This record gives sequence, structure tokens and C-alpha cells, in this order.
Amino acid sequence: MKANVGGLDRTLRIVGGVALLGLLAFGPAPLRWWGALGFVMLGTALLNFCPLYSVLGINTCPVKRA
Repeated sequence: MKANVGGLDRTLRIVGGVALLGLLAFGPAPLRWWGALGFVMLGTALLNFCPLYSVLGINTCPVKRA
């Protein structure tokens, strides 16, 4: 699994994931299902890997130079 989630992208995923988990915990009943997406956002941020980015060929990680 090669990392494809960069710094700013990772930060936005963490903030969005926490916000969605708040919706899961405290939101109205019809919107709680959307809150479950917070787990996906946090998981991709913590692993630095997004499967959808791999399929689409997107990589927001900075290039490592030797």
C-alpha cells in the first residue's frame, strides 16, 4: 500500500471525519447514517491511503527526492 494522501488532504480528512462523527453522535436520526462516513475519512487519514485515489490515479503526497 503506497501512501497517496498528503499533508493538507490528511488534515482536512481528520477535521471532516471528526465533524461527521459528531453528526453520528448528536445529529438528527435521518442524518446519522451520513455520520458513519466519518470512520472512513479518519481511516484513510490515519493510513495515508485512499483506495478511490488509487483507482482515479490521484496522489496528493509530496514527491520524495533522493
